[in-house]
Amino acid sequence: MTHCRICNSEVSKNYCSDCGHPVALKRINGHYLIHEIEHVLHFERGILYTIRELLLRPGTNIKRFIAEDRSRLVKPVIFIIVTSLIYSVISHFFHIQGMVSHDFAEQSTTAKILMWTESHLGYSNILMGGLIAFFIKLFFRKSSYNYFEILILLCFVMGLLMLVFALFALLEGIMHIDLKQTSAIIAFSYCTWAIGSFFDQKKIVSYVKAFFAYIIGMASYYLLSILIGSLIDSMLR
Repeated sequence: MTHCRICNSEVSKNYCSDCGHPVALKRINGHYLIHEIEHVLHFERGILYTIRELLLRPGTNIKRFIAEDRSRLVKPVIFIIVTSLIYSVISHFFHIQGMVSHDFAEQSTTAKILMWTESHLGYSNILMGGLIAFFIKLFFRKSSYNYFEILILLCFVMGLLMLVFALFALLEGIMHIDLKQTSAIIAFSYCTWAIGSFFDQKKIVSYVKAFFAYIIGMASYYLLSILIGSLIDSMLR
């Protein structure tokens, strides 16, 4: 009989019956590294499957993730961070300008906030998603889904949007043609379809509400960024 190092419960076998922590950790060796690599490979297979399902049946698959099975798709927060990183790497490699242009002075706080948004899309997308989720919840207030479940929806949808932008950034870098407007139209069309089908794919009004909720939420993020930046600049003068 011994005690668990984590919760201090009495342990008589190899694992704690309360928290599941092993009594003795195995040494890091070649087998450990192979096991970690297998996890990475499993993630890669999972992300390809997730992309395919989100392209073909986004509403159905996200609803299934929330209510039935959370093992088939990649974890939503990881998904949006990884896809945002993919876009950031491609856009920086080809020196693609940000998706949102502005005329603010380079040293202004607003410009720095917008620059942070573009260079940290994984985190800024989650913040932006928080505002968009609020408006989706407002537009679909009769729905049984809560605010946090809508956030999960947006992590998947916005994660795929990042892959759309990444693909067009790659094409733009190779072909030297400005494809930002085309990518924006395709991305927002997908977003409208994915969110609308999540709530009620048979009603046109679902897609209309999805479109405006997303646009208003995203515009609110940039408006708040400008207001906060302007307020800080005015206080520092």
